[in-house]
Amino acid sequence: MVALKAGSRPPWVGLGAAVWVEIAAGNAFTFPLYSPSLKSVMGFSQQQLTILGVANDIGENVGILPGIACNKFPPWAVLLVGVFASFLGYGVLYLAVSQTVQSLPYWVLWIALCVATNSSAWLGTAVLVTNMRNFPLSRGTVAGLLKGYIGLSAAVFTEVYSMVLNGSASKLLLLLTLGIPIISLAMMYFVRPCTPASGEDSSEHAHFLFTQGTSLSLGIYLLTTIILKDTLSLSNTISYIFVAIMVILLMAPLAIPLKMTLFPANHKKPCQPSDLLGGDDGSDPLLTPSSSAAYLGSFYESEDISEVDMLLAVGEGAVKKKRKPRRGEDFKFREAIVKADFWLLWIVYFLGVGSGVTVLNNLAQIGVSLGVNDTTILLTLFSFCNFLGRLGAGVVSEHLVRSKTIPRTFWMAVTQIIMIVTFLLYASALNGTLYAATALLGICYGVQFGIMIPTTSELFGLRHFGIIFNFMQLGNPAGALLFSGWLAGHVYDTEAAKQQVSSCMGPNCFRFTFLILAGVCGLGTVLSIILTIRIRPVYQMLYAGGSFRLPPSSDH
Repeated sequence: MVALKAGSRPPWVGLGAAVWVEIAAGNAFTFPLYSPSLKSVMGFSQQQLTILGVANDIGENVGILPGIACNKFPPWAVLLVGVFASFLGYGVLYLAVSQTVQSLPYWVLWIALCVATNSSAWLGTAVLVTNMRNFPLSRGTVAGLLKGYIGLSAAVFTEVYSMVLNGSASKLLLLLTLGIPIISLAMMYFVRPCTPASGEDSSEHAHFLFTQGTSLSLGIYLLTTIILKDTLSLSNTISYIFVAIMVILLMAPLAIPLKMTLFPANHKKPCQPSDLLGGDDGSDPLLTPSSSAAYLGSFYESEDISEVDMLLAVGEGAVKKKRKPRRGEDFKFREAIVKADFWLLWIVYFLGVGSGVTVLNNLAQIGVSLGVNDTTILLTLFSFCNFLGRLGAGVVSEHLVRSKTIPRTFWMAVTQIIMIVTFLLYASALNGTLYAATALLGICYGVQFGIMIPTTSELFGLRHFGIIFNFMQLGNPAGALLFSGWLAGHVYDTEAAKQQVSSCMGPNCFRFTFLILAGVCGLGTVLSIILTIRIRPVYQMLYAGGSFRLPPSSDH
């Protein structure tokens, strides 16, 4: 194995590479782009299509296996599974939509979509867990930034879809089949664990501000160019130039490690000497006892010791029996899952994202039912505002948690109140409200992601963060199954049957669904307020000095 020189791969290189992997990991957001073609080619009803949308959400969010794998294998191995999943799953969908293979059974497409979008879970978990551990003092900022790029991915794919692929669903699926593996394979070398900094660093704050600024610039650029494409007749040359500029903006975060190379500062070495697997023994250096472990939490006892041996050792007085972890310390999954805070956070997240993803999965049909035939601008608007919500949740909650020790979940309550108003706007179907409601919903939907992830790490620690946060993410497919697959699909098909057409038209197609979702967010608001009150003492402890501090007594 080839050893790497210490410090030659700073965590900022991994963060820059993670941006590209997160764009690839956002492939599930492309469903509204090719779902109309899938529906027409295969002759599906709206409920059949929404059940495929549920498969899309299940694949994207069922990340228990990648969560476990992150503690047992190096990041490149986790990424490799995502590569194979995207190639196989999207390959089958491409064969169906391009009609290369005729009459594929419905259940085959459902499983293929689950496999394809499950690549999101493997790719996203690998880079998120690695970077959260590399930057443990800025976990809210990192979570908001990386999840923000996933939110932007829909606009990135839409830009390519409309400007390079000329709106061809089959070409888009071919791009997903081949493009995601190519990007992930190219970036996996750079995504690796590094020893985190031992204290606050002013340059780190400036670097994050730069990265947030470039991501915001990319979002505004994508929204502007897609609107231009929709309203003006652009030549192919101009379209290709627009896409080339987008690629340059995606590379902007790599300016930070470039600057650190050209103008080195006298800092401690940011990365441990390691090989391609992350350590001399193929282990993750953050998860082994080291000097950095004293900062991230005290010495982790080996989990390989049998329970019988441990009990004997306790009885003989050789070791002291471990106490149960307190909130803010490192929990094992089985310890976290019995806590009331765990389930309160899960339910609040389930209600928030489950209602939001219902609109996302049916966005094309919502637009058509209200007289908007080209829904690419709607999808881009939702994508941009979803990105703003994810990025903003990280920035705003990080500032207020440090200055006022306000728990991050306060923002879940605020945004779910706004979601109530938004769903009532959708239900009213007033002229001019469709785009405003979609923008508001995109922001609020993004905030749920940007808040849940750092909150999970602060309440239950980073040691088993991968599996715990992926279990939290099951709220998304659960909500999609209940609210989108069953409720929205049933209401739409019932109204279409009344009109005796296959494509429902008018506000009644989704009105009852929107009213139910408004009530769902009302319940979510109440529960998020209760959760915020419960966990306020935890945040007062973790951020008492204005910066993040791990519990000093943690011995778990």
